[in-house]
Amino acid sequence: MSTRLSRRTVAAALVALPACWTGVRAQPAAPRRPTPGQTEGPFYPVSLPQDSDGDLLRNGTLQYTSGEPAWVEGVVSDLDGKPLAGAQVEIWQCDHAGHYHHPGDGGHADPNFQGFGRVTVGSDGRYRFRTIRPVPYTGRTPHIHVKVKMQRRELLTTQLYVEGEPRNERDFLWRNLGADRELLTVPFRDGPDGVRATFPIVIAT
Repeated sequence: MSTRLSRRTVAAALVALPACWTGVRAQPAAPRRPTPGQTEGPFYPVSLPQDSDGDLLRNGTLQYTSGEPAWVEGVVSDLDGKPLAGAQVEIWQCDHAGHYHHPGDGGHADPNFQGFGRVTVGSDGRYRFRTIRPVPYTGRTPHIHVKVKMQRRELLTTQLYVEGEPRNERDFLWRNLGADRELLTVPFRDGPDGVRATFPIVIAT
């Protein structure tokens, strides 16, 4: 028997292929999960620093050289994946020694560290901050506080954690996240321009 396929067999296969491709394309996308909220904590700035841009390593004319520099970036979108143009993303965190710019923390934060940053995302929903890899302080695993606003409306307040950080397991707020931990815990990896963490923010508007 000839091992070559008949013309009829080949033609039937070609007719069936588009249907197969359509079936693959028709598979529904996995539903997007909203970024879970967490407590704001006690150290949101009482008054915002005069320099409140996306570079926390430069506070006015002061340059912060302690800690491990890192980029924190991502896209702010809704549950359909549409970028939330015009949203404001804020972050705040302690300095390399574990101190916040806040009177409730004793006012011991390094004045060179801006400690707070705010950016407004464009049509692509992207944000980017230059800061330090978060560090622990008494009772807490390393984290960065994140808030998203749209004009005067507050959309989300949460915290960002470091993947692989052994202190996570002892942190009560991280443990209480349950299955949502993966949405707030991201790796800080070496990139072409230094350590980088990518943190997508999904808002249920």
